[in-house]
Amino acid sequence: MTADPESMEARADAFRAAYAGVKGEIAKVIVGHEEIVHGILTCLFVGGHALLEGVPGLGKTLLVRTLADTVALDFNRIQFTPDLMPADILGTNVVMEAPDGRRIFEFQRGPIFSRIVLADEINRATPKTQSALLEAMQEHSVTVGGVIHKLGEPFFVMATQNPIEQEGTYPLPEAQLDRFMFKLVVGYSTREELALILDRTTRSDNPRAEKVIDGATLLRMQALVREVLIAPHVQDYAIRLALATHPDGPFATDVTNKYIRWGSSPRGVQTLVLAAKVRALLDARYNVGFEDLRRVYLPALRHRVLLNFEAQAEGVECDEVLLKILDSVPDKAVDLVPAKAG
Repeated sequence: MTADPESMEARADAFRAAYAGVKGEIAKVIVGHEEIVHGILTCLFVGGHALLEGVPGLGKTLLVRTLADTVALDFNRIQFTPDLMPADILGTNVVMEAPDGRRIFEFQRGPIFSRIVLADEINRATPKTQSALLEAMQEHSVTVGGVIHKLGEPFFVMATQNPIEQEGTYPLPEAQLDRFMFKLVVGYSTREELALILDRTTRSDNPRAEKVIDGATLLRMQALVREVLIAPHVQDYAIRLALATHPDGPFATDVTNKYIRWGSSPRGVQTLVLAAKVRALLDARYNVGFEDLRRVYLPALRHRVLLNFEAQAEGVECDEVLLKILDSVPDKAVDLVPAKAG
């Protein structure tokens, strides 16, 4: 159903106001990292999960907690450790005594039953425990003892992880990585940003973010994002950007064939389009452009591409490969000429 232009414009104005409100509250606590904040807000307003990677002490956990402070939704933090078990996340059936004296099983919910879940240092837990989140992230449900328990809506997993080169970490399974909408790499603060951080944290001032949006509003914003239009030729550009990561495929580039082992899944294309729609709305446009797709290309695909041994041996980074692919894929589609028979 297509809304009339005036209604669409009013809803788009409300979207930008809500986005700016959440961003402004986060800025009271978080210094710098504007692209990271934008990335995590994009996930929030689309309804996807976010993965933040960076060395300890960069404010990843604080950013997610601050985001939770701006949204009127239940929030739980799960600290991932090597001894954490799946039941510690999902919950378990326990034996209870009924009023008539009978013993019955009753499901005790785990911390995953919240609207916003912070999976802190997710890659410090074993792969078995990491995989406990798969169903919750994809289906928004949990199955324990053969019984399906639905999670509330909206539901977000915001995870932080340390670089996998650090001691005591386990790489996330590819299936779980693919369920994160964005992977955001958190870097170091600048000299000016560090000065402001010290001013805020070593004095008596202790700014706190206020709640500015609720779950019902978020659900309306997520529905609005999906109404933003994308022209067939722009959508085809998004498709070709993803297909260009598939080695030996019809759209593979030289760098793809040289350095990539596995390319992006269909979720990568979905992420490109949805994140680009958020960019368009923020720019007061109701259709997606080529530049919108290019601006979300790295966080949407960097965790969905697996480099081969040659790339690892040469020290080539995934972002470097993706940027070369991005430069090689033209806006305008070039139809492939089928080979002649015989």
